[in-house]
Amino acid sequence: MHMDFAPSGQSFVPDPNNTRLLRDAFGRFATGVTIVTAPSEAGPVAITANSFSSVSLDPPLVLWSPDKNSRRFPFFEKAQHYAIHILAADQDELCWRVAKDVAGLKGESLKLNNEGVPVLDGCLARFECRQTAIYEGGDHAIVLGEVLRAEMRDDGDALTFFKGQMGKMATN
Repeated sequence: MHMDFAPSGQSFVPDPNNTRLLRDAFGRFATGVTIVTAPSEAGPVAITANSFSSVSLDPPLVLWSPDKNSRRFPFFEKAQHYAIHILAADQDELCWRVAKDVAGLKGESLKLNNEGVPVLDGCLARFECRQTAIYEGGDHAIVLGEVLRAEMRDDGDALTFFKGQMGKMATN
C-alpha cells in the first residue's frame, strides 16, 4: 500500500549524509522528557533523555538509550544503579541545564537513595533502577533496568519534546 505525504512532506532513504533529516523525522514523535541520574567517582552525574520506555510489568523493566559518543556515556555504562525522572512541565529550566552540562545538578539539593543514586524532587514519576543489561543499538546503547522502587505525583503537567522544542501536555 502506498501512502502519499502532504505537499510539504519529503521522502528519503536514511544514510550517513542525511542524519539531520532522520533526526527531524524522529522528532515528529512527541515524547516525554527524562533526566537520568547516577553516582560516579566524580560525583552525581545526569543526562537528559527522551528515549525512555516501559518494557515489562513482571518483572518490572524499563529501558533508555544514551548516545555512545556522549562524554557522559561512560558514567552510565558503568552505573549499576540509576534513577529515571519523568519531568514535569515546570522543570524545563532544569532539563536544559542538565542537557548542556554534565554537572548541571550542582547547586541542587540532592537526596541519595539506598544505592547512593542522586534523586530529584518534583518530578511526575521516578524509577530507581538496577542495570540488568546493555545492548548494542548502533550509535546508542539500549540500557535495560529493573525497577527497584517507583514514585509518582498525582497531579502536574508533563514536559514534552516535539520537533526540537520543549512544550507541555496538560491534563484537564
